[in-house]
Amino acid sequence: MSQYILLMLIAGIASIGMAFIPALAKKLGLSYAIIYVAIGVLIYLIWPKVLPSPLPQHDNSLVVHLTELIVIISLMGTAIKIDRSFSFRKWSTPLRLILIAMTLAILISSLLGFFVLGLNLSAALLLAAVLAPTDPVLAADVQVGPPNEHGKSEPRFALTSEAGLNDGLAFPFTWLAIVIASQGVSSSSLWHWTWFYLVYKIAAGLIIGWLCGKLVGYLVFSISEKYRLLKASDGFLAISLTFITYAITESFHAYGFIAVFVAGITLRHYEKGHEYHKQLHSFTDQMERMLLAVLLIFFGGSLVGGILAPLNLKMALVSIGFVIVLRPVVSFISLLGNSTPLKEKFAISFFGIRGMGSIYYLAFAFGEAKFKQQDALWAIVTFTILISVILHGLTAAPVMKRIGTKKNK
Repeated sequence: MSQYILLMLIAGIASIGMAFIPALAKKLGLSYAIIYVAIGVLIYLIWPKVLPSPLPQHDNSLVVHLTELIVIISLMGTAIKIDRSFSFRKWSTPLRLILIAMTLAILISSLLGFFVLGLNLSAALLLAAVLAPTDPVLAADVQVGPPNEHGKSEPRFALTSEAGLNDGLAFPFTWLAIVIASQGVSSSSLWHWTWFYLVYKIAAGLIIGWLCGKLVGYLVFSISEKYRLLKASDGFLAISLTFITYAITESFHAYGFIAVFVAGITLRHYEKGHEYHKQLHSFTDQMERMLLAVLLIFFGGSLVGGILAPLNLKMALVSIGFVIVLRPVVSFISLLGNSTPLKEKFAISFFGIRGMGSIYYLAFAFGEAKFKQQDALWAIVTFTILISVILHGLTAAPVMKRIGTKKNK
């Protein structure tokens, strides 16, 4: 059997499994991500020389594009299922997590990378920026349910909206690492980073995303409704909006991740109570899970393929500390003074799930500039994601059930 046919077979089986494995995992009280990673480990132990290398270092460009694709689809799906309209008061919890917790996490992680792991400044900052954002792809077990279910869970809303926002808002720090790696530290390079990568790209992403969401909302809910042009089954329009928004935004050198999430939120609230939002969410969810099944298998394969070989005790301890200490502590600090009940604050702080977004950022940075100790960075990030997949995958269902945050189905 050729490698291409074998890959097609594995992709087909993985996709079929997504119709059954999530339900099985739910009965077992764990995340389906754990099962798919285990499947990837098993497949690459059996056929290590038949399948293509699962190591991201061997095809960085492919890793960038695949993870980029699943992240933007996930961001659209995440946005569409958020019922709560935006205001600084209603979104105070995720905004605290972004502005305070993420900033503290980047600062402290940079210091750990520089002083504890011995990374140079650019690599330490890159590590911090890569680990900073929570992941919208692997966080389904702690997120809100489909649109118009009107769930009141603050932890689920906070974790859903945080994952949607910070995948774009961590990008300036990734670019800061790239700028330092390629240009060094100078007043001119820092000024260029500030006005272009921090201010312009965020502002342009917000504006373009809002305009795209409004335009598509007008076409879908005003024009199409008036002339009865829309079929209830046409959920693929969510993917169309994702691609259009991302492509336009990136062509203006702005942050496409931010634009896609804002476009999704804008579309979601154009006709908030419309049943069509469920079709949009359903289609993005199916596309996301199909891609995720394949990527998790490759992730599992990389674990036995040698990606963790450079990992030493210090790196492992930093990864463990980031997941079980740093993220929970800085997040809890950011929520001080917030009216959220104490046990819900603990849940929000604990479930800082890392995943495909971190892989994308790291691969993207390696494609833009030359960083030292690339294999070590891959090992640290992969080990951190593995800890998150196992720890959060085993605890999400029981913890959410214990604090009474049911996800509507």
